[in-house]
Amino acid sequence: MGYIIATANMKGGVGKTTLSVNLATALVKEHGKRVLVVDLDTQISATLSLMPPPEFAKFRKRKQTLRYLVEQIINPVDDPKFSSQDVVQHDVCNLKGLDLLPGDIDLYDEFVVSQMLYQEAIDLGKCEFEIVWNRFERFLLKKILEPLVPEYDFIILDCAPGYNLMTRSALVASNYYILPAKPEPLSVIGIQLLERRIISLKESHKNEQLLDVAMLGIVFTMSGNLITGRYYRQVMQRVNQDFGAGKLFSTNIPLDVNVAKAVDSFMPVVLNSPNTAGAKAFNQLTQEFLEKLKIVANADGRR
Repeated sequence: MGYIIATANMKGGVGKTTLSVNLATALVKEHGKRVLVVDLDTQISATLSLMPPPEFAKFRKRKQTLRYLVEQIINPVDDPKFSSQDVVQHDVCNLKGLDLLPGDIDLYDEFVVSQMLYQEAIDLGKCEFEIVWNRFERFLLKKILEPLVPEYDFIILDCAPGYNLMTRSALVASNYYILPAKPEPLSVIGIQLLERRIISLKESHKNEQLLDVAMLGIVFTMSGNLITGRYYRQVMQRVNQDFGAGKLFSTNIPLDVNVAKAVDSFMPVVLNSPNTAGAKAFNQLTQEFLEKLKIVANADGRR
């Protein structure tokens, strides 16, 4: 059974998607793992980092995106048209073992979901709306991922910035999460906000004993010259105070124009430009990720 890893941050523009797709690709390319990337962001950045827009448009026309799996859960039928396996795109970027569950610019209508759950709460009589909502977010992504987990070593969930329904459902479905951040003081606020939300999420699901997601670590991206500057030192001090040095990845991802150029090629930098500073940093981070995961999972009794 594979690990489910979410990458999340309340702030946008911190390199979350770049981290997700390069970590996934390096796990396949350098370590022979089978990895599935799931794009949960309506900006579809992870999808377009692994396939060109015309290819995505083709899959969307065929209804082979996450949207249609979500729709089947919102409006269940006895004989669903699509299974999770039907939507997964295999060997993206011509890399065997790297698969993608494409996202969509429209994943769900929040009004329709709220209306559906409100009606369900009424039908159940004394059942509170919050209970119905929590149950829905608890099983939304789990139902989609459940048949896929045995096929992969890792499923990496690229969450949208902020804290919407899909992000909460992703955290509930995950074993661990990684928090990418930029080395600047404001990033600490994003880290703290997400941690507070996760504490609240665990509290709301405590009676179900199903939510055991834990932070694997914080990764600083786009470090550039700030890596030795006072702003970086301030951030490091705050992070160490709040989380301890053990929660901070020692590998930082540097600013590297080749990472942006790789996106223009719809391919992660570890494939497109493997000898660049950015690619080497992602490979080093992936090695550290595997080592940290082994230690943390053994301590948690999950392996």
